[in-house]
Amino acid sequence: MFDILTLDSMVRVSAPLILACLAGLYSERSGVVDIGLEGKMLGAAFGAGAIAYLTANAWLGLLAGIAVAVVLALIHGFASITNRGNQIVSGVAINFLALGLTALLGQTWFRQGGRTPPLPEGGRFGSIELPFATEFANVPIVGQIYSELISGHNILVYIAFAMVPLTWWILFRTRFGLRLRAVGENPAAVDTAGISVTWLRYRAVIACGILCGVAGSYLSIAQSSGFIRDMAAGRGYIALAALIFAKWKPGNAMWACLLFGLLDAWAFRLQGQEIPGIGQVPVQFFQALPYILTVILLAGFIGKAIPPKASGEPYLKERT
Repeated sequence: MFDILTLDSMVRVSAPLILACLAGLYSERSGVVDIGLEGKMLGAAFGAGAIAYLTANAWLGLLAGIAVAVVLALIHGFASITNRGNQIVSGVAINFLALGLTALLGQTWFRQGGRTPPLPEGGRFGSIELPFATEFANVPIVGQIYSELISGHNILVYIAFAMVPLTWWILFRTRFGLRLRAVGENPAAVDTAGISVTWLRYRAVIACGILCGVAGSYLSIAQSSGFIRDMAAGRGYIALAALIFAKWKPGNAMWACLLFGLLDAWAFRLQGQEIPGIGQVPVQFFQALPYILTVILLAGFIGKAIPPKASGEPYLKERT
């Protein structure tokens, strides 16, 4: 159950969840609830897949994916920050917009049922072999962990895990992070100090868009070789659940996403296999495991998760 291949699959599956979860962390720490993680990931996946196919360049695909996600993030910001609209409604609208547009544009441009053609050579991020991985491959335990579990992933996986300590440092060791956390707790006090609440929240929303862009791009030009309809497949919602499970802390967010990734990895490995005393379990059960865990955890088994005090509340500057 915990062999190297399963753990390796867990790492790969967890990468987009970690990126999306950290994206939501920036947004929600500033007081902006973001249900639209799913839509931004889906839009980024389509943008990355389309541009990577047209240019045969994975890096240009990544930039396109980030650009699409940032545009969607700014739409959410305009609706919920500038116009002080309902943040939940705005996020849901982003999800429906991305779901419809990606299918429509995919069918209009490529005529393949809403998907992009398979990516050409150079259009997809390949795996990276770390130094001495081959030499250490035959070393028991340690060598296998290094050569198979740590080495052999694409660059976006390493970026996902590197973003965890970087996010912690930004939030808890920089002036920007202090202000970001403050605006999510007491925006009036931040405004009184002469700091723009609106600009801080927009920067948080843009950071959310960038990370969602990387997460969505990972799906289409790293994990897969092209975009398929609805390929986010609920990962944005799982990332949001992991964020609540982690109580809005970067380190906890990584472990929560790894737990969801492990369930997904088990689902892939156990499909079609006989389980002693039970028999062959339907594939649909394993596919539903991450969502079942989400419901169980959010039903109250994680203790009380207290969001930032100003979460979901539009800020209206007081006139004197």
